[in-house]
Amino acid sequence: MHLDALKPGQTAIIDRIHAEQALSQRLSALGFRAGKQLEVIRQAAFNGPLHVRIGSTDVIIRLQDAKAIHLHPITPNQTEATSA
Repeated sequence: MHLDALKPGQTAIIDRIHAEQALSQRLSALGFRAGKQLEVIRQAAFNGPLHVRIGSTDVIIRLQDAKAIHLHPITPNQTEATSA
């Protein structure tokens, strides 16, 4: 599953980022790393960019870039366990 498939309110954990080096470095600098939990806050109209929260950082990311981020979804029970 890719980040662009998540809907607002859904949470997932990053498995890997499959992107060219420049994009991979930029995403890493923003906090996008394997094992990190993220949540989609909202998506702009007309297939616009995603508003994503990763830790305490909010990031707006293009859908094209979101397709490079591979995730596995987590259930609400897993969310409680990781935040405890």
